Amino acid sequence: MTPTLYLTRNGLLEPLGQSQVMAYLRGLSRDHAITLITYEKDEDRADSARMAAARAECEALGIRWLPQRFQPQPKVIAPALSMLRMVWLVRREVRARRVRLIHARSYIPAAVAMAVSRMTGVPFIFDMRALWPEELITAGRLRRGSFLHRRIVAAERICLRRAAGVVSLTHAAAEHLRRIYPEELKDQRLVVIPTCADLDRFGPAASPPPRRVIGCLGTMLSGWFRVDWLRAFLEAGLRRDPTLEIELTTRDDPGRLREVLGPELAERLVIAPARPDEVPSVLQDQFASVMFFTDGLGKVGSSPTRMGEILGCGLPVVANEGVGDVARIIREYRVGILVRSAAPQDMETAWVELEALLTDPDLAARCRSAAEAVFSLSAGTDSYRRLYADILGGKPGNVAEDHQECAD
Repeated sequence: MTPTLYLTRNGLLEPLGQSQVMAYLRGLSRDHAITLITYEKDEDRADSARMAAARAECEALGIRWLPQRFQPQPKVIAPALSMLRMVWLVRREVRARRVRLIHARSYIPAAVAMAVSRMTGVPFIFDMRALWPEELITAGRLRRGSFLHRRIVAAERICLRRAAGVVSLTHAAAEHLRRIYPEELKDQRLVVIPTCADLDRFGPAASPPPRRVIGCLGTMLSGWFRVDWLRAFLEAGLRRDPTLEIELTTRDDPGRLREVLGPELAERLVIAPARPDEVPSVLQDQFASVMFFTDGLGKVGSSPTRMGEILGCGLPVVANEGVGDVARIIREYRVGILVRSAAPQDMETAWVELEALLTDPDLAARCRSAAEAVFSLSAGTDSYRRLYADILGGKPGNVAEDHQECAD
């Protein structure tokens, strides 16, 4: 068993912590003695039953879990202080556990892993998850060319060069990175692994849902979700079918979400969070799910977690162009509708196309097949396992073709 440290600023009790961290570690822990460092939000830490259950699962898998407190405030200062403590914590664990590989999920953990790697010589994986600086700019949280932006981009460049391996969520982002960082990635291991879904949990309903429910899953107030498109699409749907039911499954504040979506929809919305184990049954009660994101460079690296889960349940996706590999997957597998704009006529057209698609008797099976081909958790875990082996075995870089990528 190889001592390995997995570092993420997400919480294990968050939906992403379960679907995009723990889901992989269940498989990887068979070959690696994993120390897992996560950052849990106060509301999750307060749920003693779920914390105990997560700890029990980690212990059963042989994972040594070190949950830390996530402190988002004050802005800039809190992440900086968190990084300093993270460096100390990771360095301590690397030396005490004789760790041979650090898996850093996203940019701040990668910067920490790079610093510790320089101190100890232990290699690290830069698991990018997305193009974070571009996402921050798109969300209005960062100004291009600002001091902070320049520092983040400099860290990105150094991490790409010094990492023992790099993981991108999308082929579109991998192509972009090779264009702007040709020297840094010349001999680098660069593997594409989308946000995979546990398709043993996300499966089609046994029978068609009794109600006509359109859904939307995940955060909608992130700054990069197109709430105006969602509003226009739902309004068009209600014009065509006044009996249409709308379920928004999210941890977003319901009052604020109703306010943003407007008074015409406010009373028609069912807004509620769902635990990770509840999400499959929520999706199985719907006939389609909507995901509209801002496009452009900020979303080139995005692989929406919800897409694999939706398709796994046999549901088509209503989406827009310009988000990672989403449009390519929808076109290649014919598993959804691509909406052109928020204009009423384009939303009406989208509903006509969706209703026609729903008459296809092979749609559910095709959605499921697409999920298995692109978003399989087992394929994603195998890709990570091979990357670990390549690094620990000292094989040369630039081996992306040798990996069975989820999106083949």
